[in-house]
Amino acid sequence: MIPLRDHLASSRVPYVTYAVVGACVLVFLWQLSLDGQAANQVVYALGAIPAVIFGEARLPADIAMVPPLATAFTSMFLHGGWMHLIGNMLYMWIFADNVEDSMGHLRFTVFYLLCGVAAVLAQSLPDVSSQVPMIGASGAISGVLGAYLLLFPHARVLVMIPLGFVMKTLFLPAAGVLGFYFLFQVVMTALTPPGGGGVAFAAHLGGFVAGAVLIALFKRRGVPLFSRRR
Repeated sequence: MIPLRDHLASSRVPYVTYAVVGACVLVFLWQLSLDGQAANQVVYALGAIPAVIFGEARLPADIAMVPPLATAFTSMFLHGGWMHLIGNMLYMWIFADNVEDSMGHLRFTVFYLLCGVAAVLAQSLPDVSSQVPMIGASGAISGVLGAYLLLFPHARVLVMIPLGFVMKTLFLPAAGVLGFYFLFQVVMTALTPPGGGGVAFAAHLGGFVAGAVLIALFKRRGVPLFSRRR
């Protein structure tokens, strides 16, 4: 199912959400401006490589651009293609504004980055010798989804569901949409060997759990969990 929008209005402008979306788009356009070899080097230089982060391997000096630990942050702004970017930014656009509203701009910034780091660790720790670079905002955005689930489980989310050649739209509770997302990550993480390439399902799962855990610490006082807002 593909989420299209929710009906919860924010009480303040989500500047951080807009900034993250804008930064990811600008970085991706920069990636597109590079030739094939340079673009590939950027993925290795700024992507999160478990073996490099944990000291099991080192990048050649002519490729390394930032300290290894910094790649846990730089990797959040790189994407592997248009669909990768659009899918991540769609989830960010729909769900992040209300989570930012519940915390305030500064707390949300820290929360978002911590969820991204948790996602990198969740993908890396099962195989710290892996030399497959991780890129994308999906781990940090999964943290946003975990927080949204606990904040607004009763919110209505418009989703599009492909049924053969027909696309059906309907409103579903956020608990159903995001609960399905979480269970899908659990199943796919169990089926994907550690250190393998492709989609970093363990990162999605780690980010989601981090967001669900951290929301109680980062939300503003007076903001309830499990709101009845629809």
